[in-house]
Amino acid sequence: MSLINPDVTPEKDFPLRDDIRLLGRILGDTIREQEGEAAFEIVERIRQTSIRFHRDEDEIARRELETILNSLSRGRTNQIIRAYSYFSHLANLAEDQHHVRRSRAHAMAGAHAMEAAAPREGTLARALKLIQEAGISHNALQAFFGSALVCPVLTAHPTEVRRKSTIDREMEISQILAQRDRQQMTPDEEAACQDGLRRAILTLWQTSILRRNRLKVIDEVNNGLSYYDYTFFKEVPRVYAALEDQLAAMDPVWDNTELPSFLRMGSWIGGDRDGNPFVTADALRQALLLQSKHALSFYLEELHCLGAELSLDGRYVNVSDEVQELAKASPDPSPHRQDEPYRRAITGIYARLAATAARLGHGDVARHAVGEAPAYDSVEEFEGDLSILHRSLRSNGSGSLSRGRLRKLRRALDVFGFHLASLDMRQNSDVHQRVVAELFEKAVPGTDYEGLSEDKRVALLLEELATPRLLTSPYLEYSTETTSELAIVREAAEAHRRYGRAAVPNYVISKASDPSDILEVALLLKEAGLLRPRGGEMDVNIIPLFETIADLRHCSGVMDALFALPDYMRLLRSRGQAQEVMLGYSDSNKDGGFLTSGWELYKAEIELIEVFKRHGVALRLFHGRGGSVGRGGGPSYQAILAQPGGAVQGAIRITEQGEVIAGKYSNPDLGRRNLEILAAATLEASLLHSGQSAPRAEYLNAMEELSDSAFRAYRALVYETEGFERYFWESTVIGEIANLNIGSRPASRANSRRIEDLRAIPWVFGWAQCRLMLPGWYGFGSAVNEWLEKRPETGLALLQAMYREWPFFQALLSNMDMVLAKSNIAIASRYSNLVADDSLREAIFPRLRREWEDSIRQLLAIMQQQSLLDGNPLLARSIRNRFPYLDPLNHLQIELLKRHRSGDADEQVVQGIHLSINGIAAGLRNSG
Repeated sequence: MSLINPDVTPEKDFPLRDDIRLLGRILGDTIREQEGEAAFEIVERIRQTSIRFHRDEDEIARRELETILNSLSRGRTNQIIRAYSYFSHLANLAEDQHHVRRSRAHAMAGAHAMEAAAPREGTLARALKLIQEAGISHNALQAFFGSALVCPVLTAHPTEVRRKSTIDREMEISQILAQRDRQQMTPDEEAACQDGLRRAILTLWQTSILRRNRLKVIDEVNNGLSYYDYTFFKEVPRVYAALEDQLAAMDPVWDNTELPSFLRMGSWIGGDRDGNPFVTADALRQALLLQSKHALSFYLEELHCLGAELSLDGRYVNVSDEVQELAKASPDPSPHRQDEPYRRAITGIYARLAATAARLGHGDVARHAVGEAPAYDSVEEFEGDLSILHRSLRSNGSGSLSRGRLRKLRRALDVFGFHLASLDMRQNSDVHQRVVAELFEKAVPGTDYEGLSEDKRVALLLEELATPRLLTSPYLEYSTETTSELAIVREAAEAHRRYGRAAVPNYVISKASDPSDILEVALLLKEAGLLRPRGGEMDVNIIPLFETIADLRHCSGVMDALFALPDYMRLLRSRGQAQEVMLGYSDSNKDGGFLTSGWELYKAEIELIEVFKRHGVALRLFHGRGGSVGRGGGPSYQAILAQPGGAVQGAIRITEQGEVIAGKYSNPDLGRRNLEILAAATLEASLLHSGQSAPRAEYLNAMEELSDSAFRAYRALVYETEGFERYFWESTVIGEIANLNIGSRPASRANSRRIEDLRAIPWVFGWAQCRLMLPGWYGFGSAVNEWLEKRPETGLALLQAMYREWPFFQALLSNMDMVLAKSNIAIASRYSNLVADDSLREAIFPRLRREWEDSIRQLLAIMQQQSLLDGNPLLARSIRNRFPYLDPLNHLQIELLKRHRSGDADEQVVQGIHLSINGIAAGLRNSG
């Protein structure tokens, strides 16, 4: 029986169905033309048989499908994998376009209705409406915008397997789908669109999905920069413009108000060296250079277009004296622009910015300046010149012109500066400890820093931080590790001088567990001049990352002890008396399981709120959320609003990782929607939910008991079951993932197969590929069973009430609902057969099956659903429609794994495995 309700497609989703059919038909035609009729017929036969099996649960169809798949030649196998992989990618594009379509339909319905429709959840319009209804004052809202920070942080992802070449073609397909959707077409126009789709799909088919060589750090930087072209450069200014206009419509007091830039971009790509030996000072320098070049190239192009637009003649319009001065200073000698002061001013601004690009080492610009001009010394100088244009236009009857390209350029400059995105440094606390120990030992032999107690370490570090004298010496030799770490912070200091302090504003410490972990980084910053003891000044935020269950339980104590140090509080005052703390979702999940991770994160936030309040320090949380639920992913809006009251104090940073970046930000319409969701949720959580009361005590007690039970069940399986590590490596594609050319970072922190050393991303990705999705649910069934055994009469009713009334519990179960809907125990059982030891398999897989069944049964009972995803029919249909295309990929992956592991070294087998990994990831979407 199907776990997902097989409902019919509603009329509003007919366009989605039609788009998927169109793309599927063109893909089929492409396969027939390129590979022959026989290949097409096999693809179609597999598709129809798989659909028949899923629709009717026809066992004959299942056996027929297996027979077809098992009889394929190696070359044909890879053709089939490519076909179904591309279908998944194309279906994703159709779904993305449908989300845009539904958003536009809602907006247009509101515009044409007699009464405006209520704004949709997650929009800034709805957030402002709720704030207005709540009676929030203008001053309170103004104060929020004055200090707010909403920052998605892009990170490189070791399971992001798509190449930019394929993403570019997918973007082309998305644009054609949008064009077909937004205009009524003549037959010729429709034919031209379909021809465009055919060319794009043919190019995809003839382009390799996979990379032949492992990505370098700089390749990852360039991949990240592409999303600025797709979305951020244009859509971030649009979010601000819409918000300012909505505020003005809500209350005239906001007219002509320019909000501070609270929505900004961050990045780890090129600065995150935790476990990545390829992130060096040179990589950091190159990343910053590429970021800066990308930003200035955009500004130069926009200035060129702006000059073409502002052809205003000084004989017909008044122009401010400031603009006239800019025009006089311009090196533009053209007599054709003699009476066009705005154009002459802009060519001068362009020349100065081109000189700035040259000074920053960007090389030649796309269009040369008309003459020489002095470079800008700072972003503020450039902003000042653009503001002169803006003020003149507004003051002289051309205000609407200032609200076009110039408005967006000024906002882009304020957001992106000369650095584009704030690049965080990140390193593991163990590395800092070794480096600091060596520095002390070289300076004062016999210090034995690593042998000291925590109190003595803190005392020694504070003593050293109090003196302006450097601990390092140019006359001493240091280890390669220490030399590299010192070079990193010195490069960050150079970036501050070159691009401004916003270029590298943060230093994240992985596996932080003691106050000394923070002070060690302070010492390294001092060695680079980023911390100055005499003035109590610190130029970088030091951010501890608490990521294991034990670290989460102790993090409030660590921060309490840190804030009790007057010397640290003195430094913190130079950072606005604000401290950022990062919480790790991925590693806490791998350490303690889904339920316990979520609960310990929630409790940690409550305790941190209290500690920070007591010390008078502003709390800023950095959520290390991944793409999958097993790594803390899920809908961002619900996740932010599910935070405990007071956790979102106007500021939040969230990691955006890998395939989630492509899913959220490669389509500009979806990208703007996702940016707006982050801003709206932060606004609501800060002003409407900040003082919300704590959940009922019995809810908190119930969660504590459920978490304890789930933790025991999870740890008993993953860390206490003999042979489980081997079971994981043999029943998943983790070994093959580790060898796939999909990122610069190794799959494990250390050269071992221990689960403790494995990175959380491949851990989750491996379970997703075999369709078990274990990190997203394991332990829940056991926990609820134990709970209900103790309370057979009242236990279920209480859990149901928790689900209805508590946003945290709602979000937790909703995410689990999605993960379980994407799982498939029958397919997972076939992967378990890859385990060579029969007794090991029989000892573990039945436990997995029982827990999976119990988790689904108890989840449905608590949510009061008949089947998974009853409350999300669109996602249910999406998953149900994908299964017939995913199952053949899983089957073929299993067969290829058998061949490969038996010693078959054929390149087609290896390629087929890697292609199947890509296809399954595309079909599941947020899988790693």
